[in-house]
Amino acid sequence: MKEDFYNGLQKKLEEQFQFPYLYLFKFIIPADNKKIALIEALFGDDAEISTRQSKTNKYISISAKEVMLSPQEVIAIYKKAEKIEGII
Repeated sequence: MKEDFYNGLQKKLEEQFQFPYLYLFKFIIPADNKKIALIEALFGDDAEISTRQSKTNKYISISAKEVMLSPQEVIAIYKKAEKIEGII
């Protein structure tokens, strides 16, 4: 089922973007420094990463912009991210 999702995502990425492309990733995670570090580790040194806490301070929104060379590179990051517990 996940593979169907990723196949569909790859098709959409190929149709909508011309790679290489400055891609924006967005994640929401529980407010936990370890989880923030795990998300930040998904990206290279050139990535522009910003964080924002929720009003209740229970969650953190993370946005990361990085040049992706292909749709497969985007999908690889999402596959790594889905292994982080509590990620939305």
